[in-house]
Amino acid sequence: MISRNRRRFLQACSTASIAALATPTVAVDHFQRVSPRIKGVSLSAYSLRRHMQWWKGDRTDEHLDILGFLEYCARLGLDGAELTSYFFPSPLQVTYTNQVKRRAHLLGIDITGGAMGNTFVHPPNSDLGRKEMEYFQFWINHFADLGAPVVRIFAGRGKLQAGTEDQVMANVIANLEQAVTYAEKHGVMLGLENHDIMKNIDNLLHVISAIDSPWLGVTWDSANLMTTPNPYAELARIAPHAVTAQLKVMTQVNGKPTPADFTRMLKLLHDAKYRGYVVLEYEEKEEPYDAIPSFVKQVRKTLSDMN
Repeated sequence: MISRNRRRFLQACSTASIAALATPTVAVDHFQRVSPRIKGVSLSAYSLRRHMQWWKGDRTDEHLDILGFLEYCARLGLDGAELTSYFFPSPLQVTYTNQVKRRAHLLGIDITGGAMGNTFVHPPNSDLGRKEMEYFQFWINHFADLGAPVVRIFAGRGKLQAGTEDQVMANVIANLEQAVTYAEKHGVMLGLENHDIMKNIDNLLHVISAIDSPWLGVTWDSANLMTTPNPYAELARIAPHAVTAQLKVMTQVNGKPTPADFTRMLKLLHDAKYRGYVVLEYEEKEEPYDAIPSFVKQVRKTLSDMN
């Protein structure tokens, strides 16, 4: 089913476009690329998680909501914002998502994507598998309403009932086939993050290849990798599949946190002809309100120097 969608996509491309897709890159490129361009700098709401007033449906003692986060992005001079499902109020009403759309437009902030905390490691027909798919569909509906072009998703850790790694991988693929079909109907692309079991880039590329849909790509995360002496080489393997790109202050070298070389990171995306936003996600211990402005400034300077 998914492969048929892929064939229709390729048939719709011009002969020149097909030739471009066949051009050798770091890895097989599933998307029609024209030329590299970082469209702008976005910020993930997860960067301010310790200050958000909602966390996975529960009210916290903090005061920052999604509307306030958008205003913070505007004050920083950012171009966009990635909105995380964890921080929306519960129950979520359409009136609230409409307020978010209105506020983002008036602030000049693009909703560059969404993110949710799904897991696809359970058998599709199990109670847990069905529950996770309902969760996924709920958030796809809302992110589609918000106009998010892409949603960052996860495979999951594969704990407890999920089974062996082979079983988990089979479950992830089976669930993703359903998920991609649903997302496509709502006009939303899915970006599977190199996270948890997908930190193993071989696993991630296997899943992307097995499903082979133009609506499924990679959330390129600059820090989430298995132990490796060269994170840049691993990240280069998935850059051609990126439908959204997430940049962090630190990366991992031989399993140890190491300051990321922003120029080198962004060049990987450039070489893969990535066109889109770079989403900043701050995860360090320093107070985010103190650290994020400097993070933004460094990335903007790097982009300016590269141009």
